[in-house]
Amino acid sequence: QVQLVESGGGLVQAGGSLRLSCAASGRTFSKYAMGWFRQAPGKEREFVGVITWNTGRTAYADPVKGRFTISRDNAKNMVYLQMNSLKPEDTAVYYCAASSKPGVILTRLEYNYWGQGTQVTVSS
Repeated sequence: QVQLVESGGGLVQAGGSLRLSCAASGRTFSKYAMGWFRQAPGKEREFVGVITWNTGRTAYADPVKGRFTISRDNAKNMVYLQMNSLKPEDTAVYYCAASSKPGVILTRLEYNYWGQGTQVTVSS
């Protein structure tokens, strides 16, 4: 069992930066791939990026490549999403999620646990 709590969202101007944090509880946190998703009003929840549990390999959705970076600290049970050069279209509720499956997990159906989300609003 893993519980996830996101923080760090807020209002930022276009071109600015935010760092989201996801605190996880559970003894086996280090064995889960950790993903970030986002959902804008009226849209489906979409994949943002993922970091594997063992090699720390990352993968990102095309709209955020080169701007967003995921990292994790297994000793602290934390995963982070550094967001730079933010755009108004990045406005959404951001969720972290944990998957017990190995490798790079891109689809939300393969994630077992979800946080409650944190709002990110980027003004133009």
